[in-house]
Amino acid sequence: MRVTVDMAKCENHGQCAIAAPAVFEINDDGNLVYDGNPVDSERGDTLAAADVCPAQAIIVEEN
Repeated sequence: MRVTVDMAKCENHGQCAIAAPAVFEINDDGNLVYDGNPVDSERGDTLAAADVCPAQAIIVEEN
């Protein structure tokens, strides 16, 4: 699985960090950082994070 975030759309709401904290994080500067290649065990949470993103900025692709 590959994850990308359209940073032009991302508004740093942080819903993804709540849904999948092992993959997404809001850093100390208030900006999103993420793991673009999460482990398979994070698949469910990662897909949930993409669903809850208010800006629909998260793209999940299968390898």
